Amino acid sequence: MVFEFLRRTREGETLPEVKASAVGPLVAMQAVGRVAWTPRDTGSLTRQGFSGNPVGFRAVKLISEAAAALPLVLQDSEMRYSTHPILRCLNAPNPAQGRAELFEALYGQLLLSGDGYVEAVGQGRGLPVELHVLRSERMRLVPGADGWPVAYEYHVDGRRHRFDVQDTPAPICHVKNFHPQDDHYGLSPLQPAAQAVDVHNSASRWSKGLLDNAARPSGAIVWTGADGQGTLAQDQYERLVAEMESNHQGARNAGRPMLLEGGLDWKPMGFSPSDMEFRQTKEAAAREIAIAFGVPPMLLGIPGDATYANYQEANRAFYRLTVLPLAQRVSAALGRWLAGFTGEEVELKPDLDQVPALSAERETHWRRVSEAAFLTVPEKRRMLGLPPLTEDGDRPGGNMGEEPGA
Repeated sequence: MVFEFLRRTREGETLPEVKASAVGPLVAMQAVGRVAWTPRDTGSLTRQGFSGNPVGFRAVKLISEAAAALPLVLQDSEMRYSTHPILRCLNAPNPAQGRAELFEALYGQLLLSGDGYVEAVGQGRGLPVELHVLRSERMRLVPGADGWPVAYEYHVDGRRHRFDVQDTPAPICHVKNFHPQDDHYGLSPLQPAAQAVDVHNSASRWSKGLLDNAARPSGAIVWTGADGQGTLAQDQYERLVAEMESNHQGARNAGRPMLLEGGLDWKPMGFSPSDMEFRQTKEAAAREIAIAFGVPPMLLGIPGDATYANYQEANRAFYRLTVLPLAQRVSAALGRWLAGFTGEEVELKPDLDQVPALSAERETHWRRVSEAAFLTVPEKRRMLGLPPLTEDGDRPGGNMGEEPGA
């Protein structure tokens, strides 16, 4: 053998192959100071950053509920529809959900995983019978030879269902966030916030450990014997530790007076500078999580943030910079996908005129456009995002009672 010479001591002499221990070849090594980060898969990030973190949970709920509550309008180049089959489909997507529940689930999946999937059920002639949001971590995209998706595979309970998307319209609507390093999947806000989530969760566990151990010892017990020695006997030490654990640890015993025997003295202790900075570290991690999701820290009750003058200004910035861009992108993708079933060219978008947080901005915009004497009425309507007037001068408003193609 190649390494046979390692087993020889002298020429012609071979060491006996005898093992003295079953774990003899095992070498235990431990790296000091290694950081344990949360795995970056969707399931782990969701458990740590949403289910196990109050800041991430509230940020996702705040965005998804606000975006799902936005009223939607459907219009084409000529009219704005008050009723339409697409609007009816979204208002009652399936027997278990309404429009708000469907959109909240879609926005939540998009924020937690970077991808949102909507399934069309019973599509045939006309619009689908039902719409369902599918869980992102169970979906896998199948690319074709040219790199474009040809199918989606949904895995659940050991079973796999394949959705072919080569036909138009596709049975799956895939909405994703921008990802600079992935052609098929989106980037979740939890990815850049993952380190802050780990810091915040570790700080919470550290605080819980302090509470379980009487918060923090506010002092030390010092024993000095009659002969000046400061060492307790083993049985004395064990009895003192047992008494401390049973009578002075835990939230139930907080503030309980301590009975000291002769020779024992209490030395009060204060917080070290590192302990005083620990709270600031946790608040800084909470602000980083909020910033990753685009939520002003003021709206989450995080102290130490003075970016906005008041709560109303922060709420307006939240809608303008986070909620509306997300809602506009998702509603446009859904409208374009559903319009493929009817063959129409319509646009689905949030109705900005009915957003209370933007009422002051909209009022200023309307007044500025209406007072512009150099603009014609069609130009003003176009600047406000409204369809043109009909030939008889009435405001357009459609009322379609039948599905297109029915």
